Amino acid sequence: MATNSPNDNSRIGAVKDRSQVHNPKTGLWTKRDSDTGRFMDVKTSSPAPFKGVRKEK
Repeated sequence: MATNSPNDNSRIGAVKDRSQVHNPKTGLWTKRDSDTGRFMDVKTSSPAPFKGVRKEK
C-alpha cells in the first residue's frame, strides 16, 4: 500500500495490488483487487478516477 507523509499528507508511491477500470455505461470508476479479481469500490463522489491507482486497459 502507499503511505501518507505526516508532514503534508501527500501520498508516497503508488497503491499496489489494485487497479481501476472505467465503466462507460455509468461513467463511474471501479476499483479492483489484483489478487482476487473482486471489485472493491465504486467512486460516486466525482467522475475523476481514483488517485494513485493504476488503470486497466
